[in-house]
Amino acid sequence: MNSPHDSTLPTSTHAVTAETPPVRLLIAASGTGGHVFPAIAVAEQLPDYQIEWLGVPDRLETHLVPSRYPLHTVAVEGFQKRGVDSLRVLLKLIRAIWQVRRRLQQGTFHGVFTTGGYIAAPAVLAARSLGLPVILHESNALPGKVTRLLGPWCTRVAIGFEAAAAYLPRMETICTGTPVRSQFQSNTLEDNPPPSLPDLPLPEDAPLIVVIGGSQGAVSVNQLVRQCVPTWCEAGCWIVHLTGENDPDVKSLQHSQYLALPFYHNMAGLLQRADIAISRAGAGTLTELAITHTPSILIPYPYAAEDHQTYNAAVFTAAGAATLLQQRELTPAILTAAVLDLFAGQYSHRHPSAALQTMADRAGSLAVRDSADRLAQLVRQVLNRERE
Repeated sequence: MNSPHDSTLPTSTHAVTAETPPVRLLIAASGTGGHVFPAIAVAEQLPDYQIEWLGVPDRLETHLVPSRYPLHTVAVEGFQKRGVDSLRVLLKLIRAIWQVRRRLQQGTFHGVFTTGGYIAAPAVLAARSLGLPVILHESNALPGKVTRLLGPWCTRVAIGFEAAAAYLPRMETICTGTPVRSQFQSNTLEDNPPPSLPDLPLPEDAPLIVVIGGSQGAVSVNQLVRQCVPTWCEAGCWIVHLTGENDPDVKSLQHSQYLALPFYHNMAGLLQRADIAISRAGAGTLTELAITHTPSILIPYPYAAEDHQTYNAAVFTAAGAATLLQQRELTPAILTAAVLDLFAGQYSHRHPSAALQTMADRAGSLAVRDSADRLAQLVRQVLNRERE
């Protein structure tokens, strides 16, 4: 197992006395922000724990985690391969299980917390082979294959959407919501104060459309949006378009009311300021939209595993918090009209249309603000019980 940061990083955020040995927890979370951000949020609620991290080389966690926790990486892949490739993936998994098992033994860990995905497979199997407890959190409304297969092996399974329980009939689940980044956990979000975005030249009362494609961007959505922008601007809207870093046409459109950025650091403030968001339907993004009471038009990523983003979006549309548009059926004319229909009768940010106000209220009703705390308490309960 590759653990390049062990010699330079502290293994605890709190001093520990000899009389009270620390609880040692391995967190397995890798890939996109939808897996890594919730795990970091839970870790931050466990400052007295000695936490180390399990990830995959060259993924998001290699940028976010090392400054916080010791990071260990294993080479493991998804299980969609066939033929000779499937054998290679299986051999990698077996090797990863052996590596994680050794790490757990050498570190005398007390348990594992994982947010699912393929990194969860070696973590769950290695921990259970040693009799260690595992808490798994599944954020999507349609649980992933690893969760469905290995959930029964876990000590507890937490879910972000109540709808996920229907796909996990062989196990007892607890709905905790999905944790969000710390900037979304401020109590001031509940009071909905006017957000301060001094680095964006937005008129104070202009209707605002925010376009977000998730941590990887969404080039196909970007292309659609750019064709809609002139009409939206004519209607008096401003647009903040978070394009991601993989869009070759990012500079192809220039307009005084259109701001294109690869990403934006104050997402909590930006979504509070938005009148509507156009977004993919990853579980983490939806959770942030709920907490900020942001109405949305959701365009699920059509190549997501088992189309799970459509299942996520369905939860929000059923609640009246969002409009669902499938990418395969979407044209610039359809997207342009969908946005303007929701703005009908609205001329300023302070006076939202009835449709957008209803969607905002219903988005807020889906928020679980203390999700990170709920999951941290679940981790404590399980590990304390196992240590007694």
